[in-house]
Amino acid sequence: MKSLLLAIVWVVKAAHAAEFRAGAATTNITPELGSSINGGFQDGKAAFIHDELQARCLALDDGQTKLVFVIADSCVIGRGIFDEAKKMVNAANGLPLENMMMSATHAHSCGTLQAVGQSEPDPMYQRFVARRIADGVRCAMNNLAPAKIGFGSASVPHQVFNRRWKMKPGTIPATPLGVTTDQVKTNPGINHPDLVEPAGPTDPEVSFISVQAVDGKPIALLANYSLHYVGGVGPGHISADYFGAFAVKIGRLLGAGPEFVGIMSNGTSGDINNIDFRGGLAKAAPYGRIEIVANDVAQAVAAAVKAVKHADSLPLSVAQMEIELGLRIPTPNEVEKAREVMKGSKLFPRMETMEQVYARETVLLADFPARVSAPLQIMKIGDLHVSAIPAEVFVEIGLELKKRHSPTFTISLANAYHGYLPTPEHHALGGYETWRARSSYLEVDASTRIIAGLEELFAKLK
Repeated sequence: MKSLLLAIVWVVKAAHAAEFRAGAATTNITPELGSSINGGFQDGKAAFIHDELQARCLALDDGQTKLVFVIADSCVIGRGIFDEAKKMVNAANGLPLENMMMSATHAHSCGTLQAVGQSEPDPMYQRFVARRIADGVRCAMNNLAPAKIGFGSASVPHQVFNRRWKMKPGTIPATPLGVTTDQVKTNPGINHPDLVEPAGPTDPEVSFISVQAVDGKPIALLANYSLHYVGGVGPGHISADYFGAFAVKIGRLLGAGPEFVGIMSNGTSGDINNIDFRGGLAKAAPYGRIEIVANDVAQAVAAAVKAVKHADSLPLSVAQMEIELGLRIPTPNEVEKAREVMKGSKLFPRMETMEQVYARETVLLADFPARVSAPLQIMKIGDLHVSAIPAEVFVEIGLELKKRHSPTFTISLANAYHGYLPTPEHHALGGYETWRARSSYLEVDASTRIIAGLEELFAKLK
């Protein structure tokens, strides 16, 4: 009788351990007024908080493996901040570092956390955000409760446009670096007379992961859309852009309570924005376009969620690796010429013209290492694969991964930041995203090597 009792106890414990759980939380990462706003060639200063910035966190637990997603309202976040946050979580509860995926939304109206353009981060704000991200993860894990999970997608094609355009021969001016061979122009102007055709496709799919309590009450929804950002905020405004607006709207449309966490991540949008260069763009008041895009995407996702069958449990797994990538470092002669160009600024050390801005980038890149280590990661939820790439990934790369490994989606700007990631074909075409700077410094074949690395991870997760 004693052995039978022990057997019954063991079975009950095993069943409890295998129970699928989920938890979500947000933490406030809004910077102080007067702090730096990056996302442009000139630095901005925060003068008004339109909506609070958040780090939105989702934790999943299948009884054996725990996974965490963090999407933070920021233009870009360097690896140091993410690594510091992961280490704090690991020290607190032992969650392996590789089981956490953290990324930035790429909203251009947030506090500066990485030195880009002429914006410099405040070290105190960097430490604050690292701590707040770690706190958010720990809160999400503390909120783990029995749950159901499902995934699906919707299509919103009318809010994404390729921003790189082929132009009539002889109409593209020299770049700020003096290159005269560009064959495409980024953001060429609405209905520009020299437009020929877009230089690439778009991805209209909005992928999502939906998590519900066992009674069907929404806990969280993590979406992914390949749209750079929307913009159109007020001057000096801090805002989470459409990423934050979507998070609010999807909760309302799903009839969720105040504890619900809506999350929008940035897909492969390095060459995608919200401007129809052939069809025009109606004038809108500040935040007008943000509201339109967020509403359209949220409505499409909310409708698609209704058709998703949420499973009582799905197996979780993760694979991660580091790859070394080369950098396009300027030559000593290029650096010397750049220093002379910088001297022409009447507002030195601030640069005035685009030529001066890129000259400064050349000088700064001269001190970069020849190679950099880049983290690649895939989280698997049932049959769904979620890839993480530490760059502003071109849409062609995401589409290729979807073609090879459906169902899948890619979160850009994840776990580190290494600038734009064009394909070799787009490097040959030139254009803003290829101009050498701290926002675009990886070797021409970097995307090829990253895809090869991800393929190794896909194979490991089979």
